[in-house]
Amino acid sequence: MSKLSIVVPVYYNSDTLELLYEDMKAKILHKLEEYEIVFVDDGSGDDSWLVMNKLREQDENIKCVKLSRNFGEHAALLAGLSACSGDCAVTKQADLQEDSTLILEMYESWKRGNKVVLAVRKERKENKVKVFFANMYYAIIRKLVNKNMPSGGCDCYLVDRKVIEVLERLDEKNSSLTLQVMWVGFKTDMIYFVRQDREVGQSRWTLSKKIKLVMDSVMSFSYFPLRFMSGLGIAFDLLAVILLTSVLIEKFTKGTPIAGWASLMCVILLASGMIMLMLGILGEYIWRTLDAARTRPPYIVDEVNEVRKNNP
Repeated sequence: MSKLSIVVPVYYNSDTLELLYEDMKAKILHKLEEYEIVFVDDGSGDDSWLVMNKLREQDENIKCVKLSRNFGEHAALLAGLSACSGDCAVTKQADLQEDSTLILEMYESWKRGNKVVLAVRKERKENKVKVFFANMYYAIIRKLVNKNMPSGGCDCYLVDRKVIEVLERLDEKNSSLTLQVMWVGFKTDMIYFVRQDREVGQSRWTLSKKIKLVMDSVMSFSYFPLRFMSGLGIAFDLLAVILLTSVLIEKFTKGTPIAGWASLMCVILLASGMIMLMLGILGEYIWRTLDAARTRPPYIVDEVNEVRKNNP
């Protein structure tokens, strides 16, 4: 008998948790051989922790994990995967935008021997502006990081116990857990679904978090920023040689005086701006190296509540 763990990161989701549990209870929980739901409170400032424990009193298969503060969804998912005990685990968002029956399809795919199953969005019934920028992010990832990233992207996935053990050993911060899951290289399958618009609650996925995700994804899995810096430096050098050659030729053939304070200042300002940009990119890498060298844990567990089952 195989056991499935359902890991749910929670951040200001007190208004959707009960709806989420009732939806899973009605659609999938009674169809599973053995299951476990792991709610991870990622430093929510609302009543999410109280609601999670209220659900735990109703279902002995629920485990509640509370982090000491907000560490981000990457850390919350990793904490849930580390705390789960299933033969495989599936991640589930708490915003009710993915149909719970999707878990059954992913579970069946795992039974067929796939150690990683990605839930890929074939359509998004959301705000067009939001969809546009999401598609742009996944296009960047496919171009610069991983060509196998689905065009619709994926936030939810099922991973085998072997994959969980690898993710725990990686223990990376400032990274993308989804890209780590795709990086491990085990046999992978894809299940397609339609992502619905959010009807309950408010998204906490801010612009700053989205920008950080882009930077973490690219810098953790691609040499592109460094190669971009080198390529831009070579291009500027070539341009400088060409301009210098043309100025000298014109000076010696036509006697044109070498002047132009305004144009010179524009070149200096442009070059200075590019240098500062390059230093900023290098600074991002250096900071990430320092953060990794300090060996601080990616998350800190404050409390774990679960029903202790007596062994016969």
